[in-house]
Amino acid sequence: MAEKSKILFIGGTGYIGKFIVEASLKAGHPTFLLVRESSVSDPVKGKVIENFKNSGAILLHGDLYDHESLVKAIKQVDVVISTVGHLQLGDQGKIVAAIKEAGNVKRFFPSEFGNDVDRTHAVEPAASAFATKAQLRRTIEAEGIPYTYVSSNFFAGFFLPTLAQPGATAPPKDKVVILGDGTAKAVFNKEDDIGTFTIKAVDDPRTLKKILYIRPPSNTLSFNELVTLWEKKIGKTLEKNYVPEEEVLKNIQEAPIPVNIFLSIGHSVFVKGDQTNFDIEPSFGVEASELYPDVKYTTVDEYLNQFV
Repeated sequence: MAEKSKILFIGGTGYIGKFIVEASLKAGHPTFLLVRESSVSDPVKGKVIENFKNSGAILLHGDLYDHESLVKAIKQVDVVISTVGHLQLGDQGKIVAAIKEAGNVKRFFPSEFGNDVDRTHAVEPAASAFATKAQLRRTIEAEGIPYTYVSSNFFAGFFLPTLAQPGATAPPKDKVVILGDGTAKAVFNKEDDIGTFTIKAVDDPRTLKKILYIRPPSNTLSFNELVTLWEKKIGKTLEKNYVPEEEVLKNIQEAPIPVNIFLSIGHSVFVKGDQTNFDIEPSFGVEASELYPDVKYTTVDEYLNQFV
């Protein structure tokens, strides 16, 4: 067995970052976290960092905006995984510059973990966020940095507890709002599974310079199929309110931040079908559940049981 790559996480205390760090530790990779002094003393992030440290993670003090500390941290590892949040997506060029200078990185995973940003029909404001990620891809490719892009599609924890109902705190029991005609297929993956599949890809030559799509057949459902599944579980037929595309677009323009962002992502996925309206070609991508059939992932069906 080849030695497992040393992995540096930038943004490891963020929403999806935590799950990928956990998967890295669990899989036995030497796991390094870039941490700012302010994060360590932060009551919430500090606790997360402390837990990771107790599980064996190595803390490296540094900052995305301090080039020297970034290069120094990167020189100690083989692989860099960025899971920085929405506001820092555009600053990942600083990571690319530091990787270029360090000259030792075998693989870079930029912060993506959503739709494939090169195959999207999103409107604003989601369009700008996707464009920022796409622009970073071009920078990585132009600099000749080895990469894997992870297109994990939807986080189950964001969408399934409410069946993507705006403002809801539980899944619907009476009526449900469906964007478009409900036939476009979306993909819902549990966050732990996204972590597991991402870490599996780290040392896999098949995922080098490829997009890793996490699109398991059992988790690929249209909104209509999702509602039918939920109705079966609760033994009740819901009243369905279909929102035509023109109305969805109007709602996006009138909604405040961040509601407009969620709506525009909903439009891209549930109306335009952006997660599944293309085939995964071997020239640019691979599918995670096919590459790693041994991973026992949570299906949407199983996930919904906790809410019944």
